[in-house]
Order: sequence, then structure tokens, then C-alpha cells
Amino acid sequence: MQFPFTLAAALLLAAAQPARAQTVPLIPPAKAIAGASQEEWSKRWWRWALSFDDDESPVADRDGRFCAFGQSGPVWFLAGTYGTARTIRSCRVPAGKTLFFPLINYVTFEPDDADESCASLKQRAAALTPAPTALVLEVNGKRFNGLAAHRQATRRCFNITDDDDTRAAGNGFYVALGPLKKGRYTLNFGGILPGMSQAVTYTLDVE
Repeated sequence: MQFPFTLAAALLLAAAQPARAQTVPLIPPAKAIAGASQEEWSKRWWRWALSFDDDESPVADRDGRFCAFGQSGPVWFLAGTYGTARTIRSCRVPAGKTLFFPLINYVTFEPDDADESCASLKQRAAALTPAPTALVLEVNGKRFNGLAAHRQATRRCFNITDDDDTRAAGNGFYVALGPLKKGRYTLNFGGILPGMSQAVTYTLDVE
């Protein structure tokens, strides 16, 4: 599938953004955060993202009004989107948090009417997230490279909620930034895969 030039331009919006003084480190993908691997945080991200009704979902959010919903602990999740349209959000984040979010990702579920092995779920998730055409992460004018190394794939399947025994497997490209110091941050991120894409801009006021 070919994506329109406007989407590629949105993902490369970084070049049009003014550089700012505030910087933030990109955490290596193999480094644990608060005692948990980033693969584990990718599972927790899905549990967070799928825990909301559609009308209060941070993933469906068009402007950032739901960004603080369901947040707790040392890691602050940012949401991607459900569609290809560029999404612009603003959000207030407490200082000292580490951001964790997907550049682009996918999750597969067991069918309602049949069992599916964990191996099959993982294979389906991997097939839906092949080598990306583009991965973009820019923070306050600084572009990050080497993002393909940030793939996090489920090694052991997981339940989306404690009350639902439906198993799931995730795969995709996630990044962790921080901990955040006080200041304003402009993030541009996204990715393009053969069957899906996303382009997101966040303005974060860290207080």
C-alpha cells in the first residue's frame, strides 16, 4: 500500500520545527525502567491503552485532554492513534517521569470463538509489523536515529485485563525518554508499515 505524500511530510515535520534548548535522553531499548524490561512496559502500555471507553480513550483523543487518564507510577504513557491522520495534542506531565510510547505497533487477540496458541498470536503480530518504511522521533528539534533497534515483541503472551483470560501478543517499535526535567517539549513521532501508519505531535508542559 502506498501512503500519500502528505503523511510522509507529516512524519518528517521535524525539519520544520524550531529547535529548543531543553533536551531529553533516549533510553536504550534493552535497558530496564523501574525494574521492568521495555518488553514488559509494552504489555503494560497495551493494558493501559485498551482500558478506556472510546469516548475517553487517549488513543482516540484529538487534542490531549485525556492524556493524564490512567497514569500512575514513574512511567508516563503517550498514545498513538487509530488512524493515519496527523494528530496534534497538548499535555501536562509531572517532572521526573519517564515517557514510554509506540512509534507504531500492533496487537493480536485470541478469537472469541476459538483457542489460538501463543506462538500463532506472536507470528500474526510479527507479520503485521514488518520492517518499517519510516520511523520518526524528534524532540525539540533533535532527530533520533537507530529507531529500528527499538522493536519490542511479546515473548510470553498476556491478558489485556485481570478479569479477561483472552490472550494477546504485541509487536512494534517503542521508545522511552527521560526522566523529564521541568520545561516544554515538542515531540514528533510516528511510523509507516505496509498496512498502517501514524503521525503524532505532542506539546508537553512538564511541571
